[in-house]
Amino acid sequence: MSNTPPPDFLPDAEGLSGTISEESILQGVSETEGNPAELPDIVPEGTLAGDVRQGEIPRLSLVIEAILFASQKAVSPKELLAYLKGSASAEPNSVASAYGRIKEADIREALDELQAEVSASGRAYQVRETATGWLLSSAAGFAPWLRALYPEAKPTRLSAPALETLAIIAYRQPIARADMEAVRGVAVDGVMQTLLDRGLVKIAGRAEVPGRPLLYATTQYFLDHFGLRHLDELPNAAELRHLPLPKGLPEPSSQAADDEGTPDLPGVSEIPMDAIPEGETPAPET
Repeated sequence: MSNTPPPDFLPDAEGLSGTISEESILQGVSETEGNPAELPDIVPEGTLAGDVRQGEIPRLSLVIEAILFASQKAVSPKELLAYLKGSASAEPNSVASAYGRIKEADIREALDELQAEVSASGRAYQVRETATGWLLSSAAGFAPWLRALYPEAKPTRLSAPALETLAIIAYRQPIARADMEAVRGVAVDGVMQTLLDRGLVKIAGRAEVPGRPLLYATTQYFLDHFGLRHLDELPNAAELRHLPLPKGLPEPSSQAADDEGTPDLPGVSEIPMDAIPEGETPAPET
């Protein structure tokens, strides 16, 4: 084994841009001990997220972008407000305390700013508002490559009869099955089961008419699936909601007797969505 001592870990001071001394180290420590709780100014407009240095306070829109990026679901402004205030309470001596007294109006303004900024930058993702909150999602133009990334996830498409029935429910909810069949002229048993299984439609109660038929309405998932914040964003909603449509006849009394044993608000069926075919049969004549 050689007795040669190991080389120095650090290069000679001459090889550095400046010399390191005990005095310079102590001077640096004394400069930071004056007011450790003092926070620097907020990062100015136009600073990218990657440019934020340790100890700097990023813009509110960037903080929100980080939360949306890490979240597995849409986040509402009220939830964002709770996250920001919770972070400030948990770490009062950190940069998180800068937004401890933020208001919901400030968050909504920052969300609009972030949405416009991302849209103008031409990124491959978008900041989108849904019925349940805000989220980051891939831009539609990149769908071919994303489908190749998940080849096993085949999108299940609704048939034309199912889409027609869903449209009737969306515009005229809550609506009874007999009224749907009166509009379409065929029975909707198969397609209704498919819509229930996929979580697009739910049972919303019973009509106060003879027989007390079940009423159907769309779900929160329906809004999220079609990218709607509320039902008023449906095309021509104001006109189609008031367009006269044929009405179904009241159900016979025997059917009403059978329905008495059914709960007013039964749960959505858990039958697999492909277990029941979407075939149609002519509506029974009354």
